[in-house]
Amino acid sequence: MSKPRPEAILDVYKLLLGALLFVSPWLFAFAGGAAAMDARADGAAIAVASLAALLAFAEWEEWVAFLAGLWMVLSPFVLGFQHTTAMHVSIGIGLAVSYLAVLDLWLIHYGPRAMEHHG
Repeated sequence: MSKPRPEAILDVYKLLLGALLFVSPWLFAFAGGAAAMDARADGAAIAVASLAALLAFAEWEEWVAFLAGLWMVLSPFVLGFQHTTAMHVSIGIGLAVSYLAVLDLWLIHYGPRAMEHHG
């Protein structure tokens, strides 16, 4: 069994954020409509990509999480649920997921362990 990546904790955080997003329509009382469907779909996509990264890391999982996070920031305006609780949840979690994915990508390519392999 291979040694876990130190960056794997970021995937755990994204997994938890994906799960939170998935249940957010019930937690924050926006259980219907486009906002709820978007939250459940994005939450599931982020959770699955994060779980895949934990089980067998590949860089594509970080790109999926990054793009899902960006979509979450834009979706309230595209799908028409701005000025709602769902918008705040979507943008907040979207920014957090995108940041964690970019941080993971940066660490892969420019972090201390990457420098050991290139140095």
